[in-house]
Amino acid sequence: MPDILVVKSLEKYFGHLLVVSQLSFEVRQGEILGVLGPNGAGKTTMFNLITGTLKADGGSIIFNGVDITRESPARRCRQGIGRTYQIPRPFENMTVYENLLVGAVHGAGMREKHAAPFAMEVLELIRLLPEKDKLAGGLCLLDRKRLELGRALATQPRLLLIDEVAGGLTENEVEMLLKVVKEIQHRGVSIVWIEHILMMLSEGVDRLLVLDGGRRLQCGDPRHVMNSQDVMECYLGSEED
Repeated sequence: MPDILVVKSLEKYFGHLLVVSQLSFEVRQGEILGVLGPNGAGKTTMFNLITGTLKADGGSIIFNGVDITRESPARRCRQGIGRTYQIPRPFENMTVYENLLVGAVHGAGMREKHAAPFAMEVLELIRLLPEKDKLAGGLCLLDRKRLELGRALATQPRLLLIDEVAGGLTENEVEMLLKVVKEIQHRGVSIVWIEHILMMLSEGVDRLLVLDGGRRLQCGDPRHVMNSQDVMECYLGSEED
C-alpha cells in the first residue's frame, strides 16, 4: 500500500532564517506518526506547509500520489487533509452541533441533508453527543479539545494533523482523549500528531519523528527513538554542555 503523504526536501525561510531545512519523511496508510521536538523545532510550521497556509520555499509535498505543493489550503482540505490547532478555535456563539455542521458543509463540501447525520456520527465518536446543543464558548477545556478534533473530522479527512491536543489536560483526560484518537485511526484515518506529553507518544503512535532546528533528527520505533543519544542530547543537552 502506497504512503498517503510523502514530504521531500521541504524548506521554509522566514526572512533570512531557515526554519525548515531539507525535511523528508513519509506517512504510511492508516498509521499514527508522532512528532516530537523542542520549542522552535519547526513542528507547527511543518503543519502549516502541509495544509498550505504557508508556501514552501523548496521541496515537495505529495498527498495520495498527487503533488499538492502549490495547491490552496481549501483545495487541500477538500482532497482530504484536516488539522487541529494547539489553541482550539471553535465558533463560540454556535452550538457544538453547528460547529460540526459548518465543517461538514464548508470543509468537506457536503450537502446539509447529508452533513446533519454525519455531524451526529462525529459527535458520538468524540463523546460530545450530550453537549450537542451547548454553545461552544461555554465548554470546559476537555470538551473544547474534543470539539477541535470533531471540527477537523467533520471535513472528512484521510489525513488528520493533530497539534498538541493534550496540552493542559489531567492524566485521566489524556487517557480518554488517547482512546478517541485511536478510534479515529481504527476508522482508517492516517494521523500525524505533534505532542509534548511523552506518554501519549509512547503509547499512542506507531512511529516517531523527531525534529530539531527544522531538520529531521530521528524517525522510527518510538522506544528506540526516545532512547537514542541524539534525541536525549536534543532535550537534555550533552555532558559537555
